[in-house]
Amino acid sequence: MSEGLATRGEFDAVVIRTDYTDERAWRALAATLPPHVHVVDDPSWSGATVDRVLTATRDAEDLSVVFLADTTTTHSRPPALLAVTTLTREDCEDAEDHARLTESGPTFRTTPAGVPDIHANLSLGNLGFEEYAAWAGESPDGVYRSA
Repeated sequence: MSEGLATRGEFDAVVIRTDYTDERAWRALAATLPPHVHVVDDPSWSGATVDRVLTATRDAEDLSVVFLADTTTTHSRPPALLAVTTLTREDCEDAEDHARLTESGPTFRTTPAGVPDIHANLSLGNLGFEEYAAWAGESPDGVYRSA
């Protein structure tokens, strides 16, 4: 399953397609993805759960978040990708640091426009996953929208 990640550019965000039920909706979503997004569009990822994705991306370097185009993404208007932190307890300084990172949960939803903002700031350490998750949680529909 990790074959689609091997060609990712060092600074590219990763969007993994896990829903293959609506090709038209997928094409419309894909057209809205910003530049420097590595799209993994391989049916072997169909139906992949968050746990399966985390297992498959565990060895990917410099990847602290992945974005899933799942069934909810495909059927929501506007489309909202699932942002998933790839950081585990072992990646954090201590259990308290990991608890803070995931205090709003290990996932949240974002519009495609939010992908580069989230990916860049997490990669640089400017902001934490928990901050984006909290902002998404403050939105009436639970979706982070880039300013």
